[in-house]
Amino acid sequence: MKNKYLIVIFVIGIMYIIFGALFKILHLEIGPITGSVLLTFGMLLEALALILFVIKLIKNKNNDFLNK
Repeated sequence: MKNKYLIVIFVIGIMYIIFGALFKILHLEIGPITGSVLLTFGMLLEALALILFVIKLIKNKNNDFLNK
């Protein structure tokens, strides 16, 4: 998996967290979609991106991985 895909997953997670916080502040609900659901999904996406990044760091033998 390329680094840009990990960054995209992380940014999508951040967007879900921002919208989840907005939903919580404004007390919005759209059917089953609430602020708590959005916050949970966003945090899970960020955790997934972080786990994949750490696995990629461990598996990569080159020292210049972060400089790409």
